[in-house]
Amino acid sequence: MRGRTGRNRKAGIARLRHHADVIPPSPGAELVTAAAGPEGELVVVWASQENAEALVARTVRPNGVSYPESRTAAPVSVQVATYSPCLATTVSITGQSLAYPHVQPMPDGGVLLVGARCRWRDGAAESNAAVYDAEGQLLRKGVLGDGIEDVQTTPTGEIWVSYFDEGVYGNRGWGKADSPAPIGSPGLIRFTPELGIAWHYPYDGEFHEISDCYALNVTGEEAWAYYYTDFPIVRVRAAAVDGWSTEVRGAHALVVADDRVALVGGYDEHRHRVVAGCIRGEAFSASRPARLVMPDARPVPRAATILGRGSELHVVAGHRWLKLGFEDLDTR
Repeated sequence: MRGRTGRNRKAGIARLRHHADVIPPSPGAELVTAAAGPEGELVVVWASQENAEALVARTVRPNGVSYPESRTAAPVSVQVATYSPCLATTVSITGQSLAYPHVQPMPDGGVLLVGARCRWRDGAAESNAAVYDAEGQLLRKGVLGDGIEDVQTTPTGEIWVSYFDEGVYGNRGWGKADSPAPIGSPGLIRFTPELGIAWHYPYDGEFHEISDCYALNVTGEEAWAYYYTDFPIVRVRAAAVDGWSTEVRGAHALVVADDRVALVGGYDEHRHRVVAGCIRGEAFSASRPARLVMPDARPVPRAATILGRGSELHVVAGHRWLKLGFEDLDTR
């Protein structure tokens, strides 16, 4: 592996390695969404074909513009499977209605589902977060706001949520004269396991406000983020925020290990770019960019899910779980 990695460096290639096959927990189940957990596990929402389609439904307006729904037309059943790396546990959930769900593990075998969209209408907010126990029984619901980009939990069950621009500035009824400011206006919030706000990113911090949080990486009990418009890398440890400026624009995944950082993705032709380096002083010192490829050197499929968690990049392409670590990258 190390010999091949050396050749990759010379060629400017970051080659993913196959980690495991993601086997459906029941015949015919379709993969809806996947996420990495705090221990490096993979958590996947599976559903029947009909239910999978309902979970990602969109409404098309007369002008041809479509928008994602915040709710399924009718409650659906899902299975939340955890892989480490083989299938370890499955939680069956019936009668849930959150569309475009994010999923994360919770302590004691429970799971968290969070809908990406949340409406404010008729003087109230839709609940878009639900915590279930290991038996699939609903424990509690809550409101985490609209425009959710990512959700990552800590080993103790704290919940970090990042928001894209609509969640920051308002949409779906939020931020109007007769409605409250968007919950996600700080761009990054830590919620308690009970779904209450514990901390939010400062509006007047040294590294400016978040307009759109492009990447989140929660490792242990601390969080790292990378955001528009200035694209700094910031670390939140307890309530303290440290940050480093970068020249990298448009990355959508962040991998960290001590003072080493890798930014993955970018605009247009840079969508599979990998820029690794170190944080030194007040800035990110980057090495030469590399191109992320599959183990056979083919391009990463456009539909692949690319996730940064701790010191590893996780990629889910079809039913394949692939990884990339700092041992595969040149951070000098």
